[in-house]
Amino acid sequence: MLRILTHILDFFYPPFKRWMSKEVYYYLACGTINTCCDWVMYFIIHNYIIQKQFIDLGFMVVSPHIASLILVTPITFLVGFCFSKYITFKHSKLETTRQVLRYASILCCNWLITYISLKLLVEMAGIYPTPAKMITTVITTLLGFILQKYYSFKSSK
Repeated sequence: MLRILTHILDFFYPPFKRWMSKEVYYYLACGTINTCCDWVMYFIIHNYIIQKQFIDLGFMVVSPHIASLILVTPITFLVGFCFSKYITFKHSKLETTRQVLRYASILCCNWLITYISLKLLVEMAGIYPTPAKMITTVITTLLGFILQKYYSFKSSK
């Protein structure tokens, strides 16, 4: 599956070649695919699974936009890690366990940024949850690329 995706991405790379390296292109393309899937899953979970209802766990109540974030995160983590390891940063020589731990630590930072941003944008600014999630993604994408390239999947020189 990842090999097929790589071939498809390679087919569409030539027009972008003059503006960006293949690594940046892969990151943006894979990130776009994962992000679009994230937004669609978030929308479906928020509107149709959780149905915009608060979730009472007995010891705390979770708002629908945060519950949706919690449910979609493991899926996008797995997909994003596989895209990064096997497509974007496939030349990294770091062992997989180290990559996963580093990737997870960056995800935790981005998740915290997303959590705080959703709280501010939805609860204080009154923005609908899905657009708020999209705004937050723009913020975390640039940070994510830099940290993934130079930390999670750094290549030995």
